[in-house]
Amino acid sequence: GRLDKGDEPIYCDHDWANVLGAIDAIRNYDGDKPLCLYLCLSYPHPPYGVEEPFHSAIDRSALPPRRPAPESWEGKPAILKGIAERQRLQGWTEDRWAELRATYRGMCSRVDHQLGLIVQALKEKGLYDDTALFVFSDHGDFTGDYGLVEKTQNTFEDCLTRVPLVLKPPEGVPVQPRVSDALVELIDLPATVFDLAGIEAPHTHFGKSLLPVVAGERDDHRDAVFCEGGRLKGERHAMELEAKSEQTPQGLYWPRLSLQSRDDGPYHGKAAMCRTARFKYVRRLYESDELYDLERDPQELHNVVDDAAYSEVLAQMRERLLTWFLETADVVPFQPDRRF
Repeated sequence: GRLDKGDEPIYCDHDWANVLGAIDAIRNYDGDKPLCLYLCLSYPHPPYGVEEPFHSAIDRSALPPRRPAPESWEGKPAILKGIAERQRLQGWTEDRWAELRATYRGMCSRVDHQLGLIVQALKEKGLYDDTALFVFSDHGDFTGDYGLVEKTQNTFEDCLTRVPLVLKPPEGVPVQPRVSDALVELIDLPATVFDLAGIEAPHTHFGKSLLPVVAGERDDHRDAVFCEGGRLKGERHAMELEAKSEQTPQGLYWPRLSLQSRDDGPYHGKAAMCRTARFKYVRRLYESDELYDLERDPQELHNVVDDAAYSEVLAQMRERLLTWFLETADVVPFQPDRRF
């Protein structure tokens, strides 16, 4: 909902402190060394709340429709049904969902405003033209899709895994301004930085520079992208047992964490996703796999992994996932270990 900032010009929190600190760093930069700022913000993230003017900036009547909850959770990972049962949001009206979703977008609007302040500081300091700027997120949020809020750590719906990426290169780097449909992974960001800075990475990595995409030379950057998450049974160190929200149903993240810490079901089992432009395949260690035809089913409501009509596609996606595992499963250090 709306956060009360009182008589202050902003709602004072960690994000604003970090943004204002970054602006001070830019204004006080003396040019002695190259400047690199990594500004990690928590917004937009539960709990859902934002101050004015951002809270009222979103037209509640213009929101796109939510992805509906499945009629049954058959074919979907068990943790989604478990979270739905614990969050107990089935009785929410669309007006209430609209308020939550507008608040989330208001939080995004605040981040956009803060980015503008950073850009303004760079311009005032004369640094903007020579600066590479990357804006990205580590994950998305259900925010009402499938009747859920928050996230999971081992399901791969587009609302969680298809995150924004904005890239502005320094002056002199070829660029074709546009929105690209290229399939991109976050590991491509450091590869792009290496390319811009002329750095040869001293280790094996699997990122691909985005500069050809930025230049408009191509949009077929990758044939597939990948995600993985979850844990093996018995991996207590991966249960987030230290999180206070796990300990009581009143905890903000209890619906998810209470399942992640259990081994009497497949809730937090390991999984890996392979996504192409049209298909999404999820290999699961302890429950049924998933396959979605994103062209016919963009909302990912119908798991067709057992549909004979998709048997060839399933074989191709499994083969692609296996190839990815082989390519990325092990690396050899560039320098020999001095102990041997």
